[in-house]
Amino acid sequence: MDLSADVVVIKQHLIDPEICIRCNTCESVCPVGAITHDERNYVVRADVCNQCLACISPCPTGSIDNWRTMPKARAYSIEEQLTWDVLPGELTTDLLAAEGISIDEKLPPEPPVLAVAPEAAGGEAPFNTAACGATVPPWSAARPFTNLYGPKNPTSATVVGNFNCTEAGFENQTHHIVLDFGTMPFPVLEGQSIGIVPPGVDASGRPHVARQYSVASPRNGERPGYNNVSLTVKRVLQDHQGKPVHGVASNHVCDLKVGDTVQVIGPFGTSFLMPNHPKSNIVMICTGTGSAPMRAMTEWRRRLRKSGKFEGGKLMLFFGARTQQELPYFGPLQSLPKDFIDINFAFSRTPGQPKRYVQDLMLERMVDLGALLKDPNTYIYVCGLKSREEGVVLALRDVAQEAGLAWDALADALKREGRLHLETY
Repeated sequence: MDLSADVVVIKQHLIDPEICIRCNTCESVCPVGAITHDERNYVVRADVCNQCLACISPCPTGSIDNWRTMPKARAYSIEEQLTWDVLPGELTTDLLAAEGISIDEKLPPEPPVLAVAPEAAGGEAPFNTAACGATVPPWSAARPFTNLYGPKNPTSATVVGNFNCTEAGFENQTHHIVLDFGTMPFPVLEGQSIGIVPPGVDASGRPHVARQYSVASPRNGERPGYNNVSLTVKRVLQDHQGKPVHGVASNHVCDLKVGDTVQVIGPFGTSFLMPNHPKSNIVMICTGTGSAPMRAMTEWRRRLRKSGKFEGGKLMLFFGARTQQELPYFGPLQSLPKDFIDINFAFSRTPGQPKRYVQDLMLERMVDLGALLKDPNTYIYVCGLKSREEGVVLALRDVAQEAGLAWDALADALKREGRLHLETY
């Protein structure tokens, strides 16, 4: 065995599979593409990770903040990491010594290896939407509670409501689920999420991992004054490429009956939170079940208005779906007062009509949206399919430039001040 002084030592970045809720935040914000996943685990490529730490703060559970002292040549491969149910421990003193590593050595971390920008290789740099998203909450947001219940100590909730909130047929169903926690503490805020643990085991015989769902109800409950939350869950029968799949958690949740119990972990989320400042403007941009946090925010504002505590902050919603029939909450949204919320629908698969996406509507409403971007009390929330994220941020850039705003400076302020939040999957 080579015990030379030339052994290269790294602090390998790892994700704890016991705590991770598979929310995709880490992968979506990684600027160098070091994080990947399969249907079970999220993992970090040791040969790509430059330890920039961009993924640490946004992680809602802290599962991302794990490190192991390793000889670089023996770094855990992604193939190994994908099989883990628990993190391996640190290498013992004897094992490190066998690799030529002394625990008495003060080994500095390897210097960050910056990825070569595509333009340096003669190509055009891709638009980096992750660099625009805030990882801090609005200054006036309420204080969230997180990680009250983990995978090793989930709590139980009882189903008190389950109904289809779309007009489509079985294969396109989206359900509105109401869960009651009884006397167990489970405080949540608009923009937070919870994890549902499906019963049974996967194809490998291991217990299913929790699936994450955004809360669709406001902070005082789906039914005001009750210890309950609601979720917006689409029955998954095919993947984003149209291939048949059977979503384990989504079908389990959509099939729940009133009186059934479910195992819940969480709550999660510390940044995708609405402002409490009563004159703040909120721009909500979503697709499909990405409407869940938007419904929560809208309902909380509606209740404030009804109580006389709403002081005039504007609400503007851009909501996209394939068809009107597949759009969750279409009916209730139509009944909201026009002077309370400015609603814009985009349908991409309406027969006989051109495809329209949320970014198209944003450009059509450029004047009004530009006026809101000029207001430092405006907060923007994007939730839904990852494929829409770049188009939405590029539309914001175009709106800003048309309004005479310098996009780079504005984007930096939106991120720094917790005023542009991206939560896509």
